Amino acid sequence: MRNLMILAHGQPSDPLPAAAELEGLASLVAAHLPDWRVLAATLAEPGALERLAGEPPGMVFPVFMAAGWFTRVAVPSRLEAAGLTGWRQLAPMGMMETVQDLAVRIAAESGAAQVLVAAHGSGRSPAPAEVARKVAGRIAAESGAVRVECAFIEEAPFLRDVSGWGTGAVCLPFFAMAGGHVLEDLPEALREAAFPGRILPALGLHPDIPGLIARAALEAGCAPQ
Repeated sequence: MRNLMILAHGQPSDPLPAAAELEGLASLVAAHLPDWRVLAATLAEPGALERLAGEPPGMVFPVFMAAGWFTRVAVPSRLEAAGLTGWRQLAPMGMMETVQDLAVRIAAESGAAQVLVAAHGSGRSPAPAEVARKVAGRIAAESGAVRVECAFIEEAPFLRDVSGWGTGAVCLPFFAMAGGHVLEDLPEALREAAFPGRILPALGLHPDIPGLIARAALEAGCAPQ
């Protein structure tokens, strides 16, 4: 039996709800992988990785939207510190072409002529903004929307400063989970900006996501290492 670990950052200030949400995602992924053991852990929950130290090495699926510092440095370092050697890290959720395809489809199916892609951004790394802008570019080219822009929580252009959007606009949150950014920071910023449109569910909460994660694991399992 193969092992797949669903790994997310979690919420350091309140780790248990995010850990429970991730367990739910792992269960949905497991339904697509009957011959696999699907585990879940967040970096924020104390001891979560250490509890898996006795598991045979498998694959790690990072529930992150960019290939930045966390996936390149923090995750490998934390796995090693927890004694989880030999685990193979897959591409982060937001970097998967199938997930980006899904973002385009969601925007197109919304029927909106104006699409605001809301993302985290970063004051330290260009990676989170770059992938969000790539997805926005694809939405602009493929969805039929006439206005597509990105705005961010942690870098300019900030969500709180967006303007000129119509009531038929939609905001697509380019986020993996329903944490504080999605539930609190994002809607608060859009209220401050008087954004009149509709906020869609976070991309990572779409019902197709578990199947896409499972497919990525299966394809990686067939590929030479």
